[in-house]
Amino acid sequence: MAGSSEEAPDYGRGVVIMDDWPGYDLNLFTYPQHYYGDLEYVLIPHGIIVDRIERLAKDIMKDIGYCDIMVLCVLKGGYKFCADLVEHLKNISRNSDRFVSMKVDFIRLKSYRNVLIVEDVVGTGRTMKALLSSIEKYKPNMIKVASLLVKRTPRSDGFRPDYAGFEIPNLFVVGYALDYNEYFRDLNHICVINEHGKEKYRV
Repeated sequence: MAGSSEEAPDYGRGVVIMDDWPGYDLNLFTYPQHYYGDLEYVLIPHGIIVDRIERLAKDIMKDIGYCDIMVLCVLKGGYKFCADLVEHLKNISRNSDRFVSMKVDFIRLKSYRNVLIVEDVVGTGRTMKALLSSIEKYKPNMIKVASLLVKRTPRSDGFRPDYAGFEIPNLFVVGYALDYNEYFRDLNHICVINEHGKEKYRV
């Protein structure tokens, strides 16, 4: 059901960021001063994130905009991606000839019809597979998964979301609501944390 490319056009792997990508120098961007010295580099600037989410919204509406959608947000890191994605989906719906009802819920299992699960990062895929199997018990008509990031990790079980924003190397990233021990959620860009930052915010 979800994660397969048989039911919908394959949007590929999203924007693929290669393992040898050096990222952007932090001095090219503004970011909270309290994180100075804690980050290695900017992996994905905020403007690129926003633009990519807008494109994901267009792809989603093209595929499933003919039916009402229940958007399920996987907390906590997924809330910002979910909010921005839903805003773009609503804008597209507002400017189309058909109203699409969109309800947002946080993962609480009950009866669902057409489900779009919104996740921040798919790593190994095990968590998402477990979530999908519990939602499938409710026999929805359709389940699709949108993930902002997909990590290339040797521990991956091969799960691929239906919609991926970016495929990234197996890096420790923070920002855009992705945290490290509740820090960095206020960082707009997705950045790679350095060893100093890991040590400073370790619990």
